[in-house]
Amino acid sequence: MHRWSKLFIPTLREAPADAEVASHKFLVRAGYIRQLGAGIYSYLFLGQRSIDKIVDIVREEMDRIGQEFLLPTIHPADLWRESGRWTIMGDAMFRLQDRKGADLCLGMTHEEVVTDIARSELRSYKQLPQIWYQIQTKFRDEPRPRAGLLRVRQFIMKDSYSFDLDDAGLDRSYDLHDAAYRAIFTRCGLQFVAVEADSGAMGGSRSQEFMVYTDAGEDLIASCAACGYAANLEKATSRLAPVNDMAPTGDGQVEIVHTPGQAAIADVTKFFNIESSSDIKCVAYMAKVPQSASDAKKPSPEVQSAWQPAAAFLRGDHFVNETKLLKVLGATELRPMVAEELEQWMHAPAGYLGPVGLDPAQTINDTRLNVVLDPGLQNRHNLVCGANQLDYHYRNVVPGRDFTWTVVADIRNVLEGEGCPVCGQPLKVAKAVEVGHIFKLGDRYTKKMGVRVLDANGKEVTPVMGCYGIGVERILVAAIEQGNDANGFWLPRSIAPFDVVVTVTNVADASLKSAGEQIAAALESAGFDVLLDDRDERAGVKFKDADLIGVPYRVTVGKKAAEGKVELVVRSGAASRDVPISGIAAELTHATSGS
Repeated sequence: MHRWSKLFIPTLREAPADAEVASHKFLVRAGYIRQLGAGIYSYLFLGQRSIDKIVDIVREEMDRIGQEFLLPTIHPADLWRESGRWTIMGDAMFRLQDRKGADLCLGMTHEEVVTDIARSELRSYKQLPQIWYQIQTKFRDEPRPRAGLLRVRQFIMKDSYSFDLDDAGLDRSYDLHDAAYRAIFTRCGLQFVAVEADSGAMGGSRSQEFMVYTDAGEDLIASCAACGYAANLEKATSRLAPVNDMAPTGDGQVEIVHTPGQAAIADVTKFFNIESSSDIKCVAYMAKVPQSASDAKKPSPEVQSAWQPAAAFLRGDHFVNETKLLKVLGATELRPMVAEELEQWMHAPAGYLGPVGLDPAQTINDTRLNVVLDPGLQNRHNLVCGANQLDYHYRNVVPGRDFTWTVVADIRNVLEGEGCPVCGQPLKVAKAVEVGHIFKLGDRYTKKMGVRVLDANGKEVTPVMGCYGIGVERILVAAIEQGNDANGFWLPRSIAPFDVVVTVTNVADASLKSAGEQIAAALESAGFDVLLDDRDERAGVKFKDADLIGVPYRVTVGKKAAEGKVELVVRSGAASRDVPISGIAAELTHATSGS
């Protein structure tokens, strides 16, 4: 057993001033973590015990399907240049140079490293499939660290990589990870949902995130209770309810209207007495698009990027999902057009932008304006939009008749209450924390980095890859967000630093102290991880600390010990009952049988 009096558990009565979410407040107050710098934390005794238990679960499940590696955290830039991601990762990557001036980075992820091993070691289909995993520290130069362990610059990740001969093999590796992840999160006591997701900078085709609903989350999830559909907002789609188009005015042709000072959509809809769904919203961007060396004006061994203009058009009641738009444009970054760029490409000031008169085929210095139309505007009639001149709008605008576009693509955020794309029932949109993510990468890395093996016919082929990640600290954060109240939090037994705290209310009473010692020893012999609170503190202080630190059960050794009884407290519901001392191990075993 562990004795509280001998441990370093620096609990606090107050949360740090910058703590906004429950997990951040309680991780600090319970003495699990201490901040060293922005997005950089030290794990103290209790925090490390929980992290170790999570890691043990992850390792046990991953050992069933793969082999554990430990890969370097410092990578040579040349590997990332080969894959094209040295430029794509941008400012999120920590970069440095050695004393000889060679470029290096701190690893955010390890696709390049494992692919380098694969091309050096894999020669035949007989060596496939392979699943390699590691539990390793990762680094990300997060611009706005916040929410404790949710958005940090150094974190622990389980990442694994599969190599298969063909897509059928990749399907099997993907399914193995899907099952392993579900087992991991279930064993960690999380209530999670698996959702369709965007692959982001990792690339690839099929992608699935494992999410835990919580208001502390930074992701939004659209889900359907009726059929089980769920997707990250960056991937989610919906069925739109029919919209009644306005009747045309005059001869039904485009008509210009003087609208002085009516720049905002709310002003425009009020001016024309229309619903915002009948207004065409324009959002003008500059998109950073990678170019190969052959596309760039000056050849370079690295992938270059160029800023290209893009105009996104969608219904006035809809909002651009920039992740979707990035994917449509093949871009890595977006920023709003500044006034000079609006004049150059849109020939108009902000607030009065519109698609009529734009020519998607027009080029300026070999650069073309990309005009992206959201499907919500297709087959619509008699809409209102900016006239690309100050204080004027058009009405009676018909997409396809009065303007054209470069591409039609879903670029909008799904909204609460819209129809599920599968069954049509209303969607729920809520915040969630991502705890895991699995991708099918295909041959994105193996092809670029020259991995070749011989198949059964002696033909040289390119293997396909999958990539699979779990945020270890995020499991802890999600569990705290799931189970907390005003007094602290409770963790599932599987990841709690201790199963039970035995609280002796008065250690000055020799009989109580002795009873506490005996009970703690008996529980430890029964297989429980026990913390004995033998501090010379008031009972109230001990109770508050026990409630705070995440231990799921408490045994209180107080006055009733003289009658052969102790109090068993279940932290999750603050339920308590008196239990005979002789039967405490059996009672606790019964209480924890479902945990």
